[in-house]
Amino acid sequence: MIRNFLIHTYEHIISLENLLLAWKEFSRGKNNKNGVQEFKLRLMDNILALHADLKDRTYTHGKYQARKINDTKPRDIHIATIRDRVLHRAIYRILYPFYDRKFIFDSYSCRLGKGTHKALNRFRDFGKKASFNHTKTVWILKGDIKKCFASIDQKILFEILKRDIKDKNILLLLRDIIKSFYSGIIYKGLPLGNLTSQLFVNIYLNEFDQFVKHKLNVKYYIRYADDFVFFSQDREELEKIIPIITEFLLKKLKLTIHPNKIFIKTLASGVDFLGWVHFPYHRVLRTSTKCRMFRRLEESQKEETLLSYLGMLGYGNTKKIIDKILLYRVL
Repeated sequence: MIRNFLIHTYEHIISLENLLLAWKEFSRGKNNKNGVQEFKLRLMDNILALHADLKDRTYTHGKYQARKINDTKPRDIHIATIRDRVLHRAIYRILYPFYDRKFIFDSYSCRLGKGTHKALNRFRDFGKKASFNHTKTVWILKGDIKKCFASIDQKILFEILKRDIKDKNILLLLRDIIKSFYSGIIYKGLPLGNLTSQLFVNIYLNEFDQFVKHKLNVKYYIRYADDFVFFSQDREELEKIIPIITEFLLKKLKLTIHPNKIFIKTLASGVDFLGWVHFPYHRVLRTSTKCRMFRRLEESQKEETLLSYLGMLGYGNTKKIIDKILLYRVL
């Protein structure tokens, strides 16, 4: 049974045991980073100081370091200090298990046991089920939320958290972290780069997921981060859903669907989702994903880079691409 309220207290979050476990999880694979090495040199002093500030309620969140990255598209990420990131992990360790049980099954981003591969396979399975084993035409409504992280309304997020968390000190701490950042407009946005932001976005969009599943009673629906898809044999049904979900997102969450990225297509015509174009019996890599991959391989031919791409390519029909990638091992 899912508990209605978080049973953990502020003391659970700020305990030395939880902070040390958070450090252990945070620092895994990062020991070559300068900031991590510096924090580790005086590890117990740093952990004890963080614990004391949290216990005395004198903790304040530090500033962020802005950085530009280019993965699927150019993004601005904001990196917190090591001290703050250890606290983020400590909070995550307590909140994530509680909230994960509240999420719908078919939410796949930033969740243990989920991820891109599971979402891709669920897409394939839903295509098969909704089309009665590909004997009927299945239509897919796909959309995404415009500037999702930057558009999160901090006041609405805090009200959602208050429904589940009754410990006032936890709420005050979460409020401080949420308010430590805004995206040009006060009380708007979460920083890309915070572990807590990943959880907060899932908590926020769970409101949408629950509406889709339990108010609209949609059977075949998947969400991965700010991307979502609906499956149906009835195109008109999907057309009617668009204004309903648009209104819900705007009125309840102050979010908007990207006007250039919402469409209804048949699965047979090919549907672009999570870097792959999906068809009834196979999927192929999106052209832009393929170009970006080869561009990165030109820049770096490290073994781990090659193995990472080979692993990703195992998700679809990519024999020719794999053969081409393997040439980088020879060159």
